[in-house]
Amino acid sequence: MKHHEKLGQVGRKSFSLLARLGRYELAMLLCVAVLSGGIWGFVALAEEVIEGDTHSIDESLLLALRNPADLSDPIGPGWVEEMGRDFTALGGVGVLVLITLGALGYLLLARHYRAALFASIAVPGGILLSTVMKLGFDRPRPDLVPHEAMVYTASFPSGHSMMSAVTYLTLAALLIRVQPALRLKAYLLILAILLTLLVGISRVYLGVHWPTDVLAGWTAGASWAALCWIVMHWLQRHGQLEPEESSSSIE
Repeated sequence: MKHHEKLGQVGRKSFSLLARLGRYELAMLLCVAVLSGGIWGFVALAEEVIEGDTHSIDESLLLALRNPADLSDPIGPGWVEEMGRDFTALGGVGVLVLITLGALGYLLLARHYRAALFASIAVPGGILLSTVMKLGFDRPRPDLVPHEAMVYTASFPSGHSMMSAVTYLTLAALLIRVQPALRLKAYLLILAILLTLLVGISRVYLGVHWPTDVLAGWTAGASWAALCWIVMHWLQRHGQLEPEESSSSIE
């Protein structure tokens, strides 16, 4: 009887280990796919933009969000326009810095010091990459409709879209590691994706970016976040980052 019980325990432990490895491998493959597809997609989109092949669809989508009788008026009532400004602020430097500092404070209080150090490098690194890319492409802002928000930099890729993707997705990946419950992991990831989408859509709605600018920002930002996840996984496996919390303790 005891022999059978020991065999059962060994079987359960083996199944748990295989399930955990399977989950990690699936997540790793997904991140590699996002990184590879993102890089390919960004390069392909950049070539189309440089050649001017996307101009007609950019114009059509931008005009679709405006009142045909008055191009200075975005579609929808005034409160929708105000919400657009609120959403676009979520991708501003000031807001992203505050959110990053808040996440770093949480990681430090939770004694995940190496994860906090990684975030303090990964997020600013992505934002710096966004700035360099904008300077390199130097695409003019849309002049088809009046801008409903102040702009100071070039258009491609969308800085708000890329910085929000870098910040929200990278921080979500870090915070997911310290949350044992699967429902909390899913909530953080869904919230990060939703915030990123809202910021990008608001930039087109306010007329300060072409749709392809936003798409490029999302693609580049998601690729950076996927790269950060892969690096985190490698550091964790080599003992350079705190181990991820297991979901087995919480139903």
